[in-house]
Amino acid sequence: MNDDLLKNSLLNRFVRYAAIGSQSDMPRADSGIFPSTDCQKDIAKALAEELRSLGIEDVTLDPNFYVIARIPATPGFERAPSFGLSAHFDTAMDAPGDNVKPQIHKDWNGEPIRLEGGFALDPANDPILDSCRGHTIITSDGTTLLGADDKAGVAGIVTLAEYLIAHPEVSHGPIEMLFSPDEETGHGMDHVPLNLLTSKAFYTVDGGQEGELETECFNAWKAEIEFTGISLHTGHARGRMVNAVSMASAFVASLPAQESPEATDGYYGFYAPINIEGSIESAKATLFLRDFDRAGMDRRLETVDVLAKAIEARFPGGKVSVKRTMQYLNMKQKLDAAPEILAKLEKAAANAGIPTHLNPIRGGTDGSRLTEMGIPTPNVFTGGHNYHSRTEWASLEQMYGMLRTLIELAKCWSE
Repeated sequence: MNDDLLKNSLLNRFVRYAAIGSQSDMPRADSGIFPSTDCQKDIAKALAEELRSLGIEDVTLDPNFYVIARIPATPGFERAPSFGLSAHFDTAMDAPGDNVKPQIHKDWNGEPIRLEGGFALDPANDPILDSCRGHTIITSDGTTLLGADDKAGVAGIVTLAEYLIAHPEVSHGPIEMLFSPDEETGHGMDHVPLNLLTSKAFYTVDGGQEGELETECFNAWKAEIEFTGISLHTGHARGRMVNAVSMASAFVASLPAQESPEATDGYYGFYAPINIEGSIESAKATLFLRDFDRAGMDRRLETVDVLAKAIEARFPGGKVSVKRTMQYLNMKQKLDAAPEILAKLEKAAANAGIPTHLNPIRGGTDGSRLTEMGIPTPNVFTGGHNYHSRTEWASLEQMYGMLRTLIELAKCWSE
């Protein structure tokens, strides 16, 4: 294995992908548009063409712009079980994502990395970054996010394919690859062509810190709370006008402050106001509800209902309605029932010389949905950090650890 050649291939591919704008759009996705943006269609087409150019004959770009590709088994390993690798090519909406300009900081010396707009990556405030002195660090220029979530995973899987095709002496069984749109909107698996997937186990390559493996995630619901007020001229409003904006603001302010994303970590869930908009007559607040425990989620759903009724009582004449939507469920129970899938991943990382530990995902992945659909899918680290922000960064050395783990995983599934 030529480390320098593989690292350069991985770096160049990741930087090329990161420069392609492919943000998804949650309101459009929620309205049923899929993929939610045309730029995702463009990157899907480019991915399919690149996979074909590597010599992979079995490549499908389906009508919903999922890309599915298969690497056939090496001779003598045709009967080995197939496994799948998955990554998403859309990026988040939480920071600008078009016209990304990746910056490569080779042999980083540990000094703060200054970005445009006053943003900086300072190892004094980031122990994980501090541990990466001497690494090649990739960032944006500060005007956008980077897109390591999840283009680091996409680059890792495609580079694995390139490596295995160039090295037929590396024995492996059949390998399936799935690249998906709209993961960031929560709709990534809404139209996945399950009938085209042959593998009974998958791995999402969509994690963070090197060595982190993930088999559990939040239970996730979205709550859309609509407030109906009574409009009237503000000069004659006393005792008659009901301001829906005030209702929505009061509702958000009544959420438990100690159970917000800013105040929780580990296994603690939260209420996250994502959007609030409206006018005197009509307003809407959107919440994300997260909890690892189903009973805890039931409590959160009930709390939203109670707070909605309290706001309605506080603003006589106003109306409040709540719409709930389940987004994904904790995958732990189903993955615990298939321990051999995680065991192969842990063995692969050990063979690559990477110590591992299990960490709960404070979010979800396409693997959460795939597991729910009957295909157990744990999550693998990628070496990306500070996702969804202008200070997002990735370590090439950690990304290379991901790639080595995937190579060893291919070998483990042939045993």
